[in-house]
Amino acid sequence: MSSPLGEKIRVLRKQNNLSLEQLAELTESSKSYIWELENKDDPKPSAEKISRIAAALKVTTDFLITKSMATPDEAVLDEALFRKFRAMSEADKKKIRKIIDGWDDE
Repeated sequence: MSSPLGEKIRVLRKQNNLSLEQLAELTESSKSYIWELENKDDPKPSAEKISRIAAALKVTTDFLITKSMATPDEAVLDEALFRKFRAMSEADKKKIRKIIDGWDDE
């Protein structure tokens, strides 16, 4: 029986159309490690792995580690987006800001 963490990882991985291998590659993990997280009863991943998995699945680490099985709400998705934005290069941030400014003109 999988844990709430494992179930969340599996559901989000499938929602993002990622195979075990693809998620493993994105998180610098092995395919078997991701399988174990999804299927073992009480996985104990490191904080670094949780952070990488959350980023790859576009959610927050808090969402992954809570026991609630609710789907990520808009606040969780927004936080994941903002985290991704903060990690972008200044050139990419500038492009995103231009796109957003273009919406203001409408």
